[in-house]
Amino acid sequence: MRNFILPILTLWVLFIPVSSFAQNADIQLSKPDISSGKPLMTALNERSSQREFSDRELTPEQISGLLWAACGINRPETGKRTAPSAMNWQDVQVYVFLKTGIYLYKEVEHKLALIKEGDYRAAAGSQDFVASAPVNLVYVSDYSRMTKAKDSDKEFYSGINSGFISQNVYLYCASEGLNTVVRAYIDRDALHKLLELKPEQHAVVAQTIGCKP
Repeated sequence: MRNFILPILTLWVLFIPVSSFAQNADIQLSKPDISSGKPLMTALNERSSQREFSDRELTPEQISGLLWAACGINRPETGKRTAPSAMNWQDVQVYVFLKTGIYLYKEVEHKLALIKEGDYRAAAGSQDFVASAPVNLVYVSDYSRMTKAKDSDKEFYSGINSGFISQNVYLYCASEGLNTVVRAYIDRDALHKLLELKPEQHAVVAQTIGCKP
């Protein structure tokens, strides 16, 4: 009987919503399942921008896979990410807006560090769907990491490097049957204050993710 119950308990845990784990604390993400999802060419064929989302929360496994695909560490021996960045500056950090709070994705530890408790999803963009979609990502570039770059080039590099991460998220969502859209309509000054960013940190763009309605 014990051997029969354990698999059922494991499946039950997989479908517990993220909010059940995200109360007043950091979240250690599970190891991503790199064998999951659809083949690359199928994902490319199905990649699209969608602005309709169910209010159903993503599972912890989906959050883990989503963030690892975005810019997780895929070469631990060098600390390099799934997404390229110019000169390996890794200037872009991902802030994750969930119903329970705002988190910073720590790719080395593969965990979410709690920044602010509470539902701030509406602050992640101006469109109506942003406030109710389960996940919003805000890509923040730290210009101080761009060593030897000209000041006039830093905005360009931040856009390119955020674009790499955004496309990884698009492909993960297509592979897993999720909806997503990248968004430029964000209040950067308000986000700078909300996230308590340093002067050299700049909110570049945002992306909304959720289940299909």
